Amino acid sequence: MQTNLPKSTNISRKLPVRLLSIDVLRAVTMFFMIFVNDVDGVQHIPQWIKHVSANADGLGFADTIFPVFLFIVGLSLPFAIKKRLNKGDSFQSIAFHILARSLALLVMGFLHVNLENYNNTALLPKAVWEILITVGFFLIWLDYPGELKKTTQYLLQAAGIILLLVMAFLFKGGREGEIVGLKPYWWGILGIIGWAYLVCALLFLFSKGRLNAQIVFFAVLFVLNLLYCTGLLKYHLPVIGNAASPALTMAGVVISLLYSKLAEMGKDKLLWGLFITIGIAMLIIGFVVRPYADGISKIRATTAWISICIGIGTLLFVLLIYLVDLKGNQHWFKAIRPAGTSTLTCYLIPYLLYSVYVLAGFRYPQFLNEGLGGIIRSFAVSFIVIWIGGVLEKKKLRLKI
Repeated sequence: MQTNLPKSTNISRKLPVRLLSIDVLRAVTMFFMIFVNDVDGVQHIPQWIKHVSANADGLGFADTIFPVFLFIVGLSLPFAIKKRLNKGDSFQSIAFHILARSLALLVMGFLHVNLENYNNTALLPKAVWEILITVGFFLIWLDYPGELKKTTQYLLQAAGIILLLVMAFLFKGGREGEIVGLKPYWWGILGIIGWAYLVCALLFLFSKGRLNAQIVFFAVLFVLNLLYCTGLLKYHLPVIGNAASPALTMAGVVISLLYSKLAEMGKDKLLWGLFITIGIAMLIIGFVVRPYADGISKIRATTAWISICIGIGTLLFVLLIYLVDLKGNQHWFKAIRPAGTSTLTCYLIPYLLYSVYVLAGFRYPQFLNEGLGGIIRSFAVSFIVIWIGGVLEKKKLRLKI
């Protein structure tokens, strides 16, 4: 199978083909994802830090984190598939990897969503159930070292699968008198990433990574969302919903391919001008469509929200290319590096941490639950979680899907 992704050349250039800035952007975004999840429970802080309400027309800082992460998934996607192609992986093996990775994210997201509806009449306390499903995730999707016997790895993975099946059987959700089993209320953060990745990765694979094709895919997804938000399209579509999440991810794919193409050609000045123009243009488009397409809303996944967040993601990417890849300032981000290299591990650690808090009866002092003290606490939690992720990474205990 061939791909139109650029191959390395001997052209003299300032811009590198392999980008450290993507890992840094992923790390920064994961740091703030942990932060906004923690700070959501803090009282008496500026409202712009938190999510805006479901019916509001507005954008809080917390509303920008997840869409930027989806954008980063798209940035990474061409590099990941190109790497597999260069290793000689077949079309079928790459497609299977895409499906397996998406399924893993969907399973984790599905179980996390049901945590929101856990009923206290269940056999296990919610915190215990939460810890056990997280242990199951680690057993199944741990990045097992190559020197470990395959038989041992398969036994551990089988134990993880059995553990999740038992947890699914023991689950009770719903209100008192309306006990229900596991249900897909929505797919959760990881599940949404899984669906968006599935759509964009398969489109990329089947179109052989052609830049023009990815631009068309993005345009179609963006227009579908616009039609939905203006009321011209009445129903969510299978798999893509209102197309917001795959549009954000496909935007990252397009930007990534544009970068590779321009970097290979040595067109540094064109790249800076083009990316800054795209970033600003997407911000402007967001505000232009805002009055006509249901405002700005993360909860409603509106076109203005998509466009503004693509603009933010593109401008952040440009900034980090300059700081990290050109100026070599990777050391600035050393403290949060594990969030970019063990991202899924760092995302799951809070599920263990908060459950341990509950079982131990731990409560923060009141001054850490409100105001500046609460904000400082949430920053500290983010650093602690990432530090734990780094310790686990050194011990080769990280998830890989």
